[in-house]
Amino acid sequence: MMRIVAGSFGGRRLNVPKGLEIRPTSDRVREAIFNIIGQAVVGARVLDLFAGTGALGLEALSRGALRAVFIDKSPDAVRLIQSNIKRCGVQDRVTVIPTSAAHAIRRLRLQGEDFDLVFLDPPYDQGLVQENLLSLADLAHSGTLVVAEHHHKELLPSGLQEWVKTQARKYGDTAVSFYARELAS
Repeated sequence: MMRIVAGSFGGRRLNVPKGLEIRPTSDRVREAIFNIIGQAVVGARVLDLFAGTGALGLEALSRGALRAVFIDKSPDAVRLIQSNIKRCGVQDRVTVIPTSAAHAIRRLRLQGEDFDLVFLDPPYDQGLVQENLLSLADLAHSGTLVVAEHHHKELLPSGLQEWVKTQARKYGDTAVSFYARELAS
């Protein structure tokens, strides 16, 4: 069972995947992430890349985020995300884009979108955190926060172009790295 940890839909159960294709962020890790980012979520425009079940974006909405965009190319994940959105009753505050992260980032860039908070939880050990972090620059502004979930053995740089790692935490096999965008003055 997976649930929203806190906020306006705290305790609400979410649908979970069958099988191992989709790896949802555990309640424990989500709670830790949101304890770290604190009030940065309130009023935020959120992008949930490799959204899986949508739990990270939905947790953000539950805790006061304004809007969320969910991206996943897996039809199974998209069905899960849509059913969990309905469970939380936030259809009017979300967009689901059923495509790859790279295609969605290009599309959002062309639409002039930008985000305050980005959850990046790609399949482990494929170098996708760094690749997508670089692509996200055009969807970010000074102060945008990226929360990147990855395998604890995957080492991420302390900085990457305009992104600076502000902290990292380890929870079992999962690591979470926090990046802030800092523009040159």
